[in-house]
Amino acid sequence: MTSSDKNAERGRKVFGVFRSAHPRTKKQKIRKAIMIAIFVTINVAVIVATAVAEFGNSGEAAELAEVQLNWWLLIPAAVIFVAAMWLDIYKYVLLLKRTVGKGKFERGEEWRLARRTVIFGKYYDNITPAAVGGQPFQIYYMHKNGRVPSGLATTIPIIGMITGQIGFLILALVCFLVGGMRGNILLGVTAWIGLAVYAFWPVMVLISMLLPKTMTRIINFVVNMLARVKIVKNPVEAKQRIEYEVREYAKSVKAILKNKGLFGEAVLLMVLYYILMMSIPFFVLTAFGGDVGYFETLSTTVAVTAAVYFVPTPGNSGAAEGTFFAVFSSLSTGYVFWAMLVWRFFSYYIYIIMGPVTYFLMNLEKRKKV
Repeated sequence: MTSSDKNAERGRKVFGVFRSAHPRTKKQKIRKAIMIAIFVTINVAVIVATAVAEFGNSGEAAELAEVQLNWWLLIPAAVIFVAAMWLDIYKYVLLLKRTVGKGKFERGEEWRLARRTVIFGKYYDNITPAAVGGQPFQIYYMHKNGRVPSGLATTIPIIGMITGQIGFLILALVCFLVGGMRGNILLGVTAWIGLAVYAFWPVMVLISMLLPKTMTRIINFVVNMLARVKIVKNPVEAKQRIEYEVREYAKSVKAILKNKGLFGEAVLLMVLYYILMMSIPFFVLTAFGGDVGYFETLSTTVAVTAAVYFVPTPGNSGAAEGTFFAVFSSLSTGYVFWAMLVWRFFSYYIYIIMGPVTYFLMNLEKRKKV
């Protein structure tokens, strides 16, 4: 079994709830209804649990009726979010057209496939610890589509993740080096640590492509260090697994690099994507009456995003509410709660909503075709 087949099989096992679109018997219909009910319940539970963890202590929040909100300034935030999502979706459209070929899809099908791939990827990233669920489902979904060859169904989501990481790294390095976090030493240190963790896979993939023997030495050193402090229990197995994953990622990057300019275009789209997403807090702050500078807010948002990256909880809950206070601290105490709630809607809750809605619409579409 090839690595592509293994990834697809992993997706089928984990996301079996998506397997059957048209149950044939009454028993299967009942089972399908139960699975959907469980699926919806889990989504509601995730939203409620995360909201309570982040915003349960809202005793100092101002009454909503008393909040002076320049609501029209939230319109740019919403427009920016839509534009950012479009860029992410267009990246997958570009990858599909330039690798699979435009002629392989019916009219508009590549856009539909790209849109659902992005939404489901973000959905599963945000409901699983350490954001480990998005990529396996994207691979499974592309395999299931049938029009994407097996190898590319694995390669495209991997490239989507790698280019996203590189795009964020480029923006973060620019913000950090220019100096948008002056005066906040703790956040700066934590952000650099988070960025180092975030950079691990892209750097290892690059080393694997250029210096494979060096990559092996680095992995051995890191795993041995972790084994000494009892973080890794089986160092031999860990080394083999990490080397295998890194080499698979490197193969995917090499395959895409054969398509001249494609990798660079995807990275550029991701830099623009993160600039837009990291700009939303500025408009949220100004809507609530904050007097802040754009670049300072952008840099602080990037730093906070990097700082909470290694928190292994869905949506970084439990850490986001504390660290994001650095972004919204310019507001009065009563307004901080509401401003953070709006920001978390754009950065987290909306994906938890979009996932089930997209799945529901998919089922309606399939029923109409019957």
